[in-house]
Amino acid sequence: MDYLPLFAALKNRPVLVVGGGEVAARKIALLTRAGAQVRVVARALHPELAALAEAKAIDWFAQAFDEAQLDTVFLVIAATNDSELNRRVFDAANARQRLVNVVDDQPLCSFIFPSIVDRSPLVVAISSGGNAPVLARLLREKIEALLPANLGRMAEVAGSWREKIKARLTTTDARRRFWEGAFRGRFASQMAAGNEQAAQETLAQTLAEPESEQGEIILVGAGPGDAGLLTLRGLQVMQQADVVLYDHLVSDGVLDLVRRDAERICVGKRAGSHAVAQHETNQMLIDFAREGKTVVRLKGGDPFIFGRGGEELQAAKAAGVPFQVVPGVTAASGATAYAGIPLTHRDYAQSAVFVTGHYKPDSAPFDWALLAKSRQTLAIYMGTMKAAEISEQLIQHGRDADTPVAVISRGTREDQQVFTGTLQQLDALAKQAPMPALLVIGEVVTLHPQLAWYQQSNPAEEFRSSVVNLA
Repeated sequence: MDYLPLFAALKNRPVLVVGGGEVAARKIALLTRAGAQVRVVARALHPELAALAEAKAIDWFAQAFDEAQLDTVFLVIAATNDSELNRRVFDAANARQRLVNVVDDQPLCSFIFPSIVDRSPLVVAISSGGNAPVLARLLREKIEALLPANLGRMAEVAGSWREKIKARLTTTDARRRFWEGAFRGRFASQMAAGNEQAAQETLAQTLAEPESEQGEIILVGAGPGDAGLLTLRGLQVMQQADVVLYDHLVSDGVLDLVRRDAERICVGKRAGSHAVAQHETNQMLIDFAREGKTVVRLKGGDPFIFGRGGEELQAAKAAGVPFQVVPGVTAASGATAYAGIPLTHRDYAQSAVFVTGHYKPDSAPFDWALLAKSRQTLAIYMGTMKAAEISEQLIQHGRDADTPVAVISRGTREDQQVFTGTLQQLDALAKQAPMPALLVIGEVVTLHPQLAWYQQSNPAEEFRSSVVNLA
């Protein structure tokens, strides 16, 4: 280990910065955030620094460097484009046993600036010892994505409870178990949702009655397939889960992001069969939450768009179980974007309608006349099995038989395929499309050859050509 990681308390301590340019400004921004008394030595100041000096936020100490300036400071930074001057600063600081950093010159550094993830008072620092600063920055970006923005406030709230917890729980093990439960459970999720008052009440209740701790249900939209489309909040929640109930539509790439020791249960449904009845899924969610567990219900796409998410949360509400919702990218927007088919375009469609092709037998019939209107895009979920009826009804109610259509199979995934043709060919296209598939009907489909950007399998294009030739 070439450097010992340390966190320095700089509040109200004098720090000397030699240099007044853009690089110096970046370092000074960090120093002022830490509360340091910044003294600057430079012939001229960057406009940003000049404004700080005018506001008395920093002290433009001198225009020329003198070794005596080091006698009363805590640490030193050299940030000039004069290598000889930087060397003088380093040697003089070393002679006085002052910590010194010469920017972008690692051999002339007795301390270095790490990449920082700031969730004050929680701070994470990453360093490569000056060997690979870009790698350290990339790691910081990954960690930034994993740590919720509210984490600092959660740490502050926890700090305000430390004495109460110590008074009630007298052993270190008991306090550790309490905080592990709090940071993994309802308290953490309430803080993430911005409900600080409820979070404080949860701590109070858990401290008073440890056995009464209540779990919760978090409904998460997993997106249409590509794990990169999972939301940041969705990822954070999945890392906190004790139990995950997921559908078949959730891709393996998304499931790989679930917390490793979480229990995983597939309750998915496929066309024509039900692995778990809906009422059984509802009861499982409730039972796990009542055991004090954080239960993530992971659904493909968005849980409130043809995902029965509303039904599941109605059951949770009736049972008195708390819940949250994390929306996801729905198939209509995700799959069409990856296929290069905009849902709306001012030259082709002024509206987009989301329709399900799978509905309850006692539901009211579609208003086919409304759906058949021109200059609108229809995105039809779960419609492949009824593609023939959809095509027939739309044509009967006025939609041109030559209206462009697309069947997007396994949208956003590595094996995505896009089958294009006309409305009268919809059934033939749908029969060849691997599940899951989205039907898109409307003039915007003509933009697919121009805007398609995502790599797709060749069989789709070959089949599209065969359908056109047969017609």
